[in-house]
Amino acid sequence: MTLLVALSGWDAQTWVDRFAALLPDRNVVALGEPFDRREVHYAVTWKHPPGSLAGLPNLAAIFSLGAGVDHLMGDDRLPDVPIVRVVDQDLTGRMSEYVVMHALMHLRQQPRYMAQQRRGVWEDDRSQPAAHEVRVGVMGLGVLGIDAARKLRMMGFDVAGWSRSPKDIADFPTFAGEDGLAAFLARTDILVVLLPLTDATQGILDYELFAQLPRDGRLGGPVVINAGRGGLQNEPDILRALDDGKLKAASLDVFVEEPLPPDSPLWQREEILITPHNAALSAPDAIAAQIADQIRNVESGGALRNLVDRARGY
Repeated sequence: MTLLVALSGWDAQTWVDRFAALLPDRNVVALGEPFDRREVHYAVTWKHPPGSLAGLPNLAAIFSLGAGVDHLMGDDRLPDVPIVRVVDQDLTGRMSEYVVMHALMHLRQQPRYMAQQRRGVWEDDRSQPAAHEVRVGVMGLGVLGIDAARKLRMMGFDVAGWSRSPKDIADFPTFAGEDGLAAFLARTDILVVLLPLTDATQGILDYELFAQLPRDGRLGGPVVINAGRGGLQNEPDILRALDDGKLKAASLDVFVEEPLPPDSPLWQREEILITPHNAALSAPDAIAAQIADQIRNVESGGALRNLVDRARGY
């Protein structure tokens, strides 16, 4: 049986070597090498060329090498087999680190002090709010969102969550669906976005949504932290909302176009903290070991874990 490594933008040979060491009884090949398409039972992918997984008659499962699977859903020739997403403790922990760090930076006015440092200005402000006075709303209550929300609570923030379908979570209040979105936004000073990118969430972070965030909170205006997907945000609307006070600040790890072009006006805004899509870089060895374990488990009669619901897109 063959494991096919189908990547774009990453070093395929590194992954081939990892999987060959973990699954020594398999033939592991990279897309572009000669191989017997009838022998491929599993494919691991990150942004594979559309259509490149078609015509594999014995394909049993597709494994995404990242937490998101929107890169798969754009392939209209994707085989109708189970899709498995990555759920990794290391990745989850790193994402929560990023979210907590940026929530604290906005709480403690760090962007302001960084700007003062560049100007050589000493201007102390004694009106620092405490974490419990700041309402944080987490959009997206999957594994990443729930973990981030719990850790924000540990820091003292007043936390709530929103998801497209109802979630029963004992640790903090939750809202769901279109009916619950307005109430959720109305009690959110820092909006943390960890949604998957689907047709339903494309461009959800727009001016209309920002206008529903309260501007009377202890931070002096709402803040958005997007570490989900770039396609969730309307970037001109972020700038417009910053210009007229609908937003006070933003932390952005993801962008519609990546790398973010040098001429993007986002770079020039002191209110925006920009990071290069590295909020949750998980260890490749851990991901490869998880996938190898899944393959061995399913071939021993077990079930695949962390399956994607194609209808929902995540």
